[in-house]
Amino acid sequence: MLAINWKRNKLNIRGIFFRSRMRLTAAYSLLMFGLFIIIIFLAHQTMEWAVMSEQARELSEMVHSVSETESAMTRNGVYTGGEELGKRERMFFYTYDKSGRLQNFSRAPERIEEDVLEVIRQGEVPVNDVALFMQREDEEKPNVLMMTSCDVRLVTGEKIGMVYLGKDVSALYKGIRKATYFFGGISFLALLTAIALGHAVSGGIVEGMQKAYYKQRQFAADASHELRTPLSVIMASADLLASDPSIESPFLKQVLQDLKDEVKKMSNLVGSLLQIARSDNNAEPMNVQEFDLIADMEQLARKMQPLAEKKQISLSLNATGVAMYKGDEQKIQQLMLILVDNAIKYTPEGGKVLLSFDGRRGSSVHFSVQDNGIGIAREDVEKLFERFFRVDKARSRSMGGNGLGLAIAKSIVEAHHGRIDVESELGKGTTFRVIIKNL
Repeated sequence: MLAINWKRNKLNIRGIFFRSRMRLTAAYSLLMFGLFIIIIFLAHQTMEWAVMSEQARELSEMVHSVSETESAMTRNGVYTGGEELGKRERMFFYTYDKSGRLQNFSRAPERIEEDVLEVIRQGEVPVNDVALFMQREDEEKPNVLMMTSCDVRLVTGEKIGMVYLGKDVSALYKGIRKATYFFGGISFLALLTAIALGHAVSGGIVEGMQKAYYKQRQFAADASHELRTPLSVIMASADLLASDPSIESPFLKQVLQDLKDEVKKMSNLVGSLLQIARSDNNAEPMNVQEFDLIADMEQLARKMQPLAEKKQISLSLNATGVAMYKGDEQKIQQLMLILVDNAIKYTPEGGKVLLSFDGRRGSSVHFSVQDNGIGIAREDVEKLFERFFRVDKARSRSMGGNGLGLAIAKSIVEAHHGRIDVESELGKGTTFRVIIKNL
C-alpha cells in the first residue's frame, strides 16, 4: 500500500511539472504565432504599398502626358493609334470626346478589355487620382487593374474630352501574393523551430525546478528526522536538572522551565515538519480501519473542554447516533483536533465553538467546526493552508502556533480523497467544512 501510494505521488508530481512545461510551451507558442502573423501581415502590406504606390505614380505622370498628346492631335486634326504605348509601357488608354464618342485608344489586353470598358461606363474611374479595381474571374486568378483619368483641354482651357489610362497589374499582384505565401512558409518553419527550442528551454527550466523541489522535500524530511534526537536529549537533560534538589535558585528554575517550553515548541515544529515531509513523500503509512466518527468527536469534545473553559468559551457538539467511517482514525482525530484547537485559540473569551456532524452523502461524510472568533480577511482565506502562513503572526507566536497546523489538516483531508472549505468574515467568525471519503 505504501509503495503504491509513493508511486502515485511521484507520478502525480511528475504530471504537475509536465503540465507546467506544456503550459510554458503553449504560452510561448501562442506568443510566437501572434508575432509571426503580425510580421507576415506587415510584410504583405509593405510590399503591396511599395509596388502599387510606384505604379500609381507612373500612371499619374503618364495620364497627363497622354492628355497633352491628345490635345495636340485635336488641334492638328490628326489622330493616330497608341499601340506603341501599350507595347512599351504595358498600359492602355481610351480617349472620348465631350459627347462620349471614342476618339482614340490603345487597347487593353483582350481578357480584361470588357472589364475596363465596364468600369469606364460606370463612371468609377477617379479624375486625377488612381484607383485599384479587382475583377475576379475566379479566386485563384483575379484581374487587378489600376486606372486613372484626366481632362483633355485645349491651350485655352476648354475641355474637349476625357482620357482613361490604366494598367494591368495582375502579375504584380500575384507576385506579391506568392512572395507572401513564401514568406509565410518560411515563417511557419521558423515558428516550428522556435516552438521546439522553447519546449527544450522550458524543459531545462522545469527540470531544474523539479530537482530543487525534490531536494527541498528531502532536506525537510532529513532535517526534521535528525533534529528529533538532539531535542529529546535536551529535554531529558532539562528534566533531569529540574529534578535536582541542589538547584534552589528561583532564577535557575525559571531558566530551566523556559528552556523546556522552548524545546517543546521546537519539538512540535519538528514533528509537524516531519509529518508534512512524510505526507509529501507518502512515506507515512495509512492505518485504514472502520471506526465510529461521532464517538471520536465526543471524545475530542471532552478532551478540549478544559481548554475551552479556561477561556470561558462554550464548546458544543452537534452529533448523535453512530457514523461508521473507514479511514485512518488517528489522522482523522488529529484533523479534528487541529480545527477545534484553532477555533478555541482565535475565539475571544465568552465566545462559542461548535463541532458538528453534517451527515453522510454516498461514500462521503461531512463535518464542520464553527466559531464566532476574530475571523479571516477575504484576501487571506486563499493563503490559509500555505505552510507557515499565519493571519495574526504576533498572536500566533504568543499562542505557540507555527503556521503548519492547517497545512497538515489539508494533507490529511487530501490523503482521504476529500476537500476542506473555509467560510469566514472578519470580526464575525469562521467555519471549516470537511468532506472525506471512505478509503
